[in-house]
Amino acid sequence: MTENQSVLDSVLSWLHRGYPEGVPPKDYFALLALLKRSLTEEEVVRAAQSVLKASESDSVTEDEIRTAIHAVTTQEPNPEEIHQVAARLASVGWPLAAPAR
Repeated sequence: MTENQSVLDSVLSWLHRGYPEGVPPKDYFALLALLKRSLTEEEVVRAAQSVLKASESDSVTEDEIRTAIHAVTTQEPNPEEIHQVAARLASVGWPLAAPAR
């Protein structure tokens, strides 16, 4: 397993533990902003696919995920939103600093 795969596996584990019922829409902006700090775009797509597979949404394509990532990451979430999502993920082991790449 490569180091990048290990980071992605860790992120997926944190996401599934932090959001066992799925990610609420109000957390999307902040979550994607946090993920983009730690992962490549490809890894963010894979993470989104994994989270969506756990939900009831089977109709979202990879292109739709990429489009959503670009739409969401062009807007900056406010600091309160980032703190809320970071705190939720930190409660299940998310590192407060971005992992070294």
